Amino acid sequence: MKMPFIILDRDGVINYDSHEYIKSADEWEPIPGSLEAIAQLNRLGYRVIIVTNQSGISRGYYDLETLDNIHEKLQRELAAVGGHIEAIFFCPHKPDDNCHCRKPKPGMLEQIHEKYHIDFAETFFIGDSLVDMQVAMSVGCKPILVLSGNGKNTLETNHKLKDVLHFADLSAAVEYIANLTNNTSHYI
Repeated sequence: MKMPFIILDRDGVINYDSHEYIKSADEWEPIPGSLEAIAQLNRLGYRVIIVTNQSGISRGYYDLETLDNIHEKLQRELAAVGGHIEAIFFCPHKPDDNCHCRKPKPGMLEQIHEKYHIDFAETFFIGDSLVDMQVAMSVGCKPILVLSGNGKNTLETNHKLKDVLHFADLSAAVEYIANLTNNTSHYI
């Protein structure tokens, strides 16, 4: 059987977010417990993919090399706790560029489906924003909202999300998934 996937947003889910953007590897700081949570997903047999809007590139705040450095730091710190990321998909465009890849549009998820043939109906998408929940639902993923990052504000200002599963942070969401996985033999 193919290993299941989990899709994660990056900023506000794995690392602290900033209204001024994460513009360097030095500014990238993981939320406590998030890297260990990803490692736990890996131990449970999940392949983890990141999907992230990175308009700071189009805005000129950082370049692709800097983004690569940030992601190398993420991977290095994650490896130190026994985890890894299968792939990172990002959109470099600004909201008004009207691209097809910027969340909540499904372009990045379509790329993932093309590469990995994921069954979205069996895939959790964990994010902290309305656009994360919108794109997850648009392709049929199982959305989980974390209240870290923008999640608390997202939940408070979008009453349509009241029925979406939500947890304090990635660690709590992964604990929920681990309990499901341990009680569901087809994931083992």
